[in-house]
Amino acid sequence: MPAYPDQETGVLPGTMTAVAISTPGGPDVLRPVTLPLPVPGPGQVLVRVAHAGVNRPDVIQRQGFYPPPPGASPIPGLEIAGHVMALGEGVVEPALGAPVAALVNGGGYAQYCLAQAEQCLAVPACLSLAEAAAIPETLFTVWHNVFGRAYACDGETILVHGGTSGIGTMTITLARLLGLTTIVTCGSADKCARALALGANHAIDYNTADFVAEVARITEGRGVEVVLDMVAGDYVARNLKCLGDDGRHVTIAVQGGVRAEINMAEVMRRRLTLTGSTLRPRRMNSRPRWRAKSVKPSGLWRGKGCCAR
Repeated sequence: MPAYPDQETGVLPGTMTAVAISTPGGPDVLRPVTLPLPVPGPGQVLVRVAHAGVNRPDVIQRQGFYPPPPGASPIPGLEIAGHVMALGEGVVEPALGAPVAALVNGGGYAQYCLAQAEQCLAVPACLSLAEAAAIPETLFTVWHNVFGRAYACDGETILVHGGTSGIGTMTITLARLLGLTTIVTCGSADKCARALALGANHAIDYNTADFVAEVARITEGRGVEVVLDMVAGDYVARNLKCLGDDGRHVTIAVQGGVRAEINMAEVMRRRLTLTGSTLRPRRMNSRPRWRAKSVKPSGLWRGKGCCAR
């Protein structure tokens, strides 16, 4: 691999330090290890990592319940920000030295990490690299599922569980920018207040109120157009009661269990759509076409509405 100038050492080193999972368990099982410096292949870039995000899949992998898919790095870390230090064959953008944030298939907990060039986002001057590193995983997850799979449009209402989680706060932000009304559920009055301060239109404390009844009250019985579900399990049947006719239900996690019992006659009668996705297994092949350059800043940052139908 060609040696390109490195801001710290002058040339790229032959090895790097990474944080590996020595055995399934708590945070104490994370260990520094020395590994060969990755070599970018066709369509890839090598990023010197300034910051890596911490996501629930990283935690679950550390606990031993979420093995990396075939071909993925066993080192945790699914989103990074840093500077491009080497280019693989065929890469024109991003350029050497460019500050980028990237969604990666693992390997982010390291001094250097490989990323697909098509999965790198330019970091604008208004963001620090620390802030940028916290964006890709939640941004792509919410964008793909809310707008790509549930076809959410301006003027519609979405119900989101976990309103103050990373996914919840990103959904609130994008919904506000793109003209959707958000109803979120949270586990305390303080979290509800925080969600409202972030821009949610309505917040329900699920420990003190029945969210199905509250959604019916808020929507005057019409229901919501979209539910973004991170719980699954017995929440699914309750979520479907929150949907209006032709509503769309998207599952992105199964914190409440992988099995659900639902009335399929009700699904047919009200023309409901149930879908879902997991992001990590799709990173190597289909994900590049979701690159954020297709999400026009003029629409996102000026608050214009969107309809993916």
